[in-house]
Amino acid sequence: MQFIAAYMLATIGGNQSPSVEDVVAILKSVSGSVDAAEAEKIVAELSGKSIDSLIAQGSQKLASMPSGGAAAPAAAASSSAAPAAAAKQESKPKEEEEEAADMGFGLFD
Repeated sequence: MQFIAAYMLATIGGNQSPSVEDVVAILKSVSGSVDAAEAEKIVAELSGKSIDSLIAQGSQKLASMPSGGAAAPAAAASSSAAPAAAAKQESKPKEEEEEAADMGFGLFD
């Protein structure tokens, strides 16, 4: 990820075709060791491609990915268990419930 970030920094800085040396120089300015082979691989993959178009393609791929799909069945299962849980809570004495709620500190202390 750091190699991609360095490549993107070079392009934002005005270098439309960063070389391996450019990427390595950026990374060495912030950390001591850099894997030159990894930098070469990233530069080879990204050379000749527009960063803007790559970001747009990646955004489209992310938009097509499902997210949060498993929450609906879990919510349905928990809603059917809610009446049973409420019945259990009602059987507890009120003193225990109040004692557990007040632990001697506030939410934002």
